[in-house]
Amino acid sequence: VQLQASGGGLVQTGGSLRLSCAASRRIYSSTVMGWFRQAPGKEREFVAFLRWSTGRTNYADSVKGRVTIAKAGADTVYLQMSSLKPEDTAVYYCAAGVQASTTARDFTSWGQGTLVTVSS
Repeated sequence: VQLQASGGGLVQTGGSLRLSCAASRRIYSSTVMGWFRQAPGKEREFVAFLRWSTGRTNYADSVKGRVTIAKAGADTVYLQMSSLKPEDTAVYYCAAGVQASTTARDFTSWGQGTLVTVSS
């Protein structure tokens, strides 16, 4: 499956953004959709995942309570972010796999990334 992430931009501290990830086809029920991010000079890190069949979600501690991952139709997942902080600045990637994992290598399909910049 091909993934297209969008919705990034420049936002002030405390602001909100909604990222979207559109798949090239219907997302199968066996799929786990994830969001990861990579800040300059840092490794890619887990943000959230959603198991498509059950709706089960998991969030990184660093974003818990500020971020929501959810379906937006049969082929799209979004990441609603609020109370953004400068440390949330990163390129955000959506990914698809079959394991409910927080490890990037467990996801087999990746979008191109969308840049989120939070100004202080």
